[in-house]
Amino acid sequence: MTSLQEKVALVTGASYGVGKGVALGLAEAGATVYATGRTIKEENFDANGRVIPVPCDHTHDSEVDSVFRRIGTERGRLDVLVNSAWGGYENMVENGEFTWMLPFWKQPIWRWDAMFAAGVRAAYVASAYAARMMVEQKSGLIVNISFWAAQKHIGNAAYGVSKAATDKMTADMAHELREHNVAVVSVYPGLVRTEKVMQAAAFLDMSNSESPQFIGRAVATLAADTNIMQKSGQMLVAAALAEEYGYTDVDGKQPRPLTLGDV
Repeated sequence: MTSLQEKVALVTGASYGVGKGVALGLAEAGATVYATGRTIKEENFDANGRVIPVPCDHTHDSEVDSVFRRIGTERGRLDVLVNSAWGGYENMVENGEFTWMLPFWKQPIWRWDAMFAAGVRAAYVASAYAARMMVEQKSGLIVNISFWAAQKHIGNAAYGVSKAATDKMTADMAHELREHNVAVVSVYPGLVRTEKVMQAAAFLDMSNSESPQFIGRAVATLAADTNIMQKSGQMLVAAALAEEYGYTDVDGKQPRPLTLGDV
């Protein structure tokens, strides 16, 4: 692992799951990590001294503003932003019915609103704040956690549209930030051993799964790449990055990269 000493990162949606794993992966590489979430607590990180938990609901702009003001005051810079906060996964079962896989005309409308408010819009707002700091310092990396649903029907239409919007946002932000030496990428995880996934592990093929921290190692490696601007605007697969850069998961394994045909 290359060192991110002296680097400052912000990871949104880090109370658990992928976001928590990314925060731990960046801290492992030596970065100081501000980790936000609506329910985040210090005990989530086992007193990891490099992770600073900050309660924040990213659907409330005033709370987002407060986080960035704090980072500016305490650190004076921001090197990495990872947008992992996402909504729409709540209440997959309503009135005894599993609604996640329903066609769009049977989907609850709140799911669309949650995915765009707590997902796409939250990433847009956080990126705007981060870009102001990164443009001034003429360096930085913004990572949007996305997925293959941007390119193929997976789950439901709202999920696909929101992930496609995320990837388009990545491409357009990268275009606008390129002259300022700030990179923007989307990173696709595979099957991640999050808390919710592990609750259903008995029903899943976990042989090619990834730890949440594996995604953090992907982000840390990108953040340390002095040629990162060559990847700006791209949609990157975490396991493919592991093959390119040579890092492994926390168990020493190197998961096989998924393709569009796999998912």
